[in-house]
Amino acid sequence: MEKKLGSSIIKLVKGDITKEETDVIVNAANPSLRGGGGVDGAIHHAGGQQILKECIAKYPSGCNPGEARITSGGLLKAKWVIHTPGPIWKGGNRGESTILRNSYKNSLLLAEEYSVSSIAFPSISTGIYGYPIEYAAEVAIKTVLEVLSQTNIKRIHFVLFSDSDYYIYKQKLESIINEFEK
Repeated sequence: MEKKLGSSIIKLVKGDITKEETDVIVNAANPSLRGGGGVDGAIHHAGGQQILKECIAKYPSGCNPGEARITSGGLLKAKWVIHTPGPIWKGGNRGESTILRNSYKNSLLLAEEYSVSSIAFPSISTGIYGYPIEYAAEVAIKTVLEVLSQTNIKRIHFVLFSDSDYYIYKQKLESIINEFEK
């Protein structure tokens, strides 16, 4: 599914983010930036040792939740990987939405610094970190739409792993864009 917004396209993809042909893919990283499970593990595995070596050399202290760091894409099709730890869900009253919003915003602004024209996001924090996908999708889409005008990014992909995640993002994207265009 694709939606055009001004000169940009937002696309939903069901699949594997490591296979995306965008300038940058975003890694739902853990704060150590040393790899892990889920999307993080898949990106480190597919991208090869170069990504881990860069994370250790450039960011020995890791990365706080909501912040973003960049490395090369290693063996991936993407030239860059932006690593951003999202929040761990603790019920929704401990600043989780602000941290998640910052993960998307800071990733987009960092991508803009590197003059990329396309970026692929996973659904940050909705795996082992337990953020409910219905809430996370809304934060992700609204944040991308708000920050997009501050960038020259032309293609934004949300890459979802399951049919149910794709369906939730599709519903949210349609309703938010309709609201956004009013």
